[in-house]
Amino acid sequence: MYLLYVDDAGSAGNHEERHFVLGGVALFERHVEHLERAMDKVATNTQLADPSSLEFHGNQLLPGSKRWRAIRGIERRRTILADALRAGNELRGKWAVFGVVVHKAAVSPRDPVEFAFEQLCSRFDYFLGRQVRDGKAERGLIILDKSTLETRLQDLASAFRREGHSWGKLRRVVDVPFFVDSRATRAIPYADLVTYALWRKFEKDDSAFFEVIRDRFDTHGGIVHGLLHERYAEAACDCPYCLSRRRAASAGDGVAS
Repeated sequence: MYLLYVDDAGSAGNHEERHFVLGGVALFERHVEHLERAMDKVATNTQLADPSSLEFHGNQLLPGSKRWRAIRGIERRRTILADALRAGNELRGKWAVFGVVVHKAAVSPRDPVEFAFEQLCSRFDYFLGRQVRDGKAERGLIILDKSTLETRLQDLASAFRREGHSWGKLRRVVDVPFFVDSRATRAIPYADLVTYALWRKFEKDDSAFFEVIRDRFDTHGGIVHGLLHERYAEAACDCPYCLSRRRAASAGDGVAS
């Protein structure tokens, strides 16, 4: 079974922000413990007290708030954030990061949260269908940090399974999303850092953290499926999603979004 840990960045109702982002990491069940150990190493290397309880949240780590205030110098904090993202490099076997970046004006008047969640669910479902063991496609669960969107996202996922989404039904996601406290698992903070890396690139034009995970998005047949960039304008974009679709278009391949 694969577990997709998910977090969000940006506010659907904040008109000063252009983007809403959902991002996460899909881990095979045995990967969870390995990721925990790898991130524990990064926490220990900070030399902060009680590293096992240290939480990696991008919007706290980078500006140096809460416990991260003790880490002087933004460049050191940037290094820690990048090292935490690189913790995934210690995993062996199939795993992938996912992200949906929505320019809110591009989907208006549709709710960007609903749009992003539908895209994320369908892309995870497609990923699961390609992971075959003993002749059967893998199943998956979606796990999110506790949020005010809990009931809403559970209802959406249930509707996708019963009635279908824009591209069919969820066939391999076995239940409604589960919501957990980020202090209980390193996988949720890792999803937070993936989402924060996307947010920094597309909202703040800071690509440094995104480059760490650039090649980790689910890809099949040369097409990046684990990332969606829903743009408002047709300005050139160098993200893996936009690049792979431009290449497919120039090659004459019909590629769905």
